[in-house]
Amino acid sequence: MTDTPARLLTLLSLLQTPREWPGSELAERLRVSSRTIRRDIERLRDLGYPVQAGKGVLGGYRLAAGTAMPPLLLDDEEAVAIAVGLRTAAGHAVDGIEESSVRALAKLVQVLPARLRHRVAAIEAATVPLLFGDGPGIDPEDLALLASAVAAHERVRFGYRAGDGAESSRRVEPHRLVCTGHRWYLVGWDRDRADWRLFRVDRLDAPERTGVRFEPRELPGGDAAAYVAEKLAGRDRPYRAVVTVHAPADEVARRLGRVAGEVEPLDGHSCRLQTGGAGSMEWLALRLAMLGCEFEVHEPPELAAYLRALGARASRAAG
Repeated sequence: MTDTPARLLTLLSLLQTPREWPGSELAERLRVSSRTIRRDIERLRDLGYPVQAGKGVLGGYRLAAGTAMPPLLLDDEEAVAIAVGLRTAAGHAVDGIEESSVRALAKLVQVLPARLRHRVAAIEAATVPLLFGDGPGIDPEDLALLASAVAAHERVRFGYRAGDGAESSRRVEPHRLVCTGHRWYLVGWDRDRADWRLFRVDRLDAPERTGVRFEPRELPGGDAAAYVAEKLAGRDRPYRAVVTVHAPADEVARRLGRVAGEVEPLDGHSCRLQTGGAGSMEWLALRLAMLGCEFEVHEPPELAAYLRALGARASRAAG
C-alpha cells in the first residue's frame, strides 16, 4: 500500500480494535516494511493519537487512552450501531445523556453516507422500543436537524400545534434544545412575533433549515434551562409540594435533577424541599417515593392524603 493517507487510515482502524498488534503483522497486512510501520506510528503520534509500544520480542502496538479524545475511524457496521443507539437515546430522553446524544447524533448524521442513513432508517422502522413514562415520542431526525441549526446559527421554519390545538407556521432563530426528562423543548427567537418563545418539539411539524444565518441574540438570564423551568412553572404543572426530606440537600438535589425546585439544608442529614411544578399528583408522589429515604409532607394536604391511600393499597397488596 503506497498511498500514505490511505495507509495511515487503515493502520488507525486496526489500532482502534482492543488488542496489541505486532509490528510484523501490521507490516504484512499493509504490505510495507517494518520500518515504514514505525514511521507511520510516529505520524499518528504527531497527530495526537496515543500509540503505545510494548517491549520485548512479543511486544506490539496498541492505542491507549490519552488526555484528549482524538478523531475515531468507524467502519460501516460501527457507524450504523452508534447512530441507532444515539437515535434511541435522543428520541426517548434517557436520563442524563439526552442532550449529549443529540449533539453527537447531529455530528454523525452530517457525515454519514446516504447508504448508511438508509440502513439506520431501516433498523429504526423495523424495531419498536418498550418505553416507560409519560413522555411523547420524538423523531430523532428532528432533534438532529434542530441541534445542527443551533450550532450553525441558522434559521428554521416549521408548523406548530399549540396546547389548545391552534396551528401556525413559525420562523425561528433556534437558541438551545432543553430536555426536562420526559419532554424536549426548543428555545428560540420567533421572528414573526419579535420575542422569545418556547416550543415543545413533539408538536413541531416538518421542521427544516432555511440556509439563512443569523447573529445570536442574548437570552434573558442567559440560562436556557432556567428559562424553560420558569416558563413551565404553572403551565400544565400546577402541583407543587413543601417536604422535609431526611437526606443531605446535595444528595436530594442530585436525585431529583435540575428541575427539582428549591432545596434548603436544615442540617447535615435533612433538608426542606419546595418542589418544582408537576403535571399530576401521581407523578409528584412517585418522584418523592423514589428518593429512597424518609420524608414528611407539609403542603399540599391533597398530596399527604394521596400518599396515605397509596401506602394503604401497598400494605394490602403486600399483606
